[in-house]
Amino acid sequence: MVGDGFCRGLHEFGFVVGAGVAAPHIGDRSAHNLALAKFHYGWMLGGVTAKDKWYRGNWEVLEELFAGGQSYPKSSYVAGEATMLRYNFATGTRWVPFFDAGIGVLATDIGNPDLGTVFEFNGQIGPGINFFWRKNSAVSLQYRFTHYSNAGIKEPNQGVNEHMFYVGVAWYF
Repeated sequence: MVGDGFCRGLHEFGFVVGAGVAAPHIGDRSAHNLALAKFHYGWMLGGVTAKDKWYRGNWEVLEELFAGGQSYPKSSYVAGEATMLRYNFATGTRWVPFFDAGIGVLATDIGNPDLGTVFEFNGQIGPGINFFWRKNSAVSLQYRFTHYSNAGIKEPNQGVNEHMFYVGVAWYF
């Protein structure tokens, strides 16, 4: 039954679109408004863990490719990848919440005053939920806190911090 957990080796393919609102209180000097599209491919690392606990579920690794742009304070591109580790909670219902975190690299021309290079790193973390409308298909909603910076390679390195909100679809096979 959907929601009882995933089997080891199950694959996931999905597409999401999202928009971000600035989180400048964390260090960047400018507010940044971003819009991104992402494709992801995931695979379950094992069967259901913690079977008798409220937090029973599955670990999954996802590889994401994303691209989009910044609309404020100036028009800029963003393109990159991230490797994510996700925990899917087995609820026994069509609603499957998850939490994921990961890191990756990206290219952007956002530049001064917050980023000093085109090459940047990204870190992402946040919760989400999948609603399975069919046994192998889900609608996805997710929040992620996202941070871009060059890890001190070159100044400025204030970083770009965003509260990103995504909606999308995913297929499991």
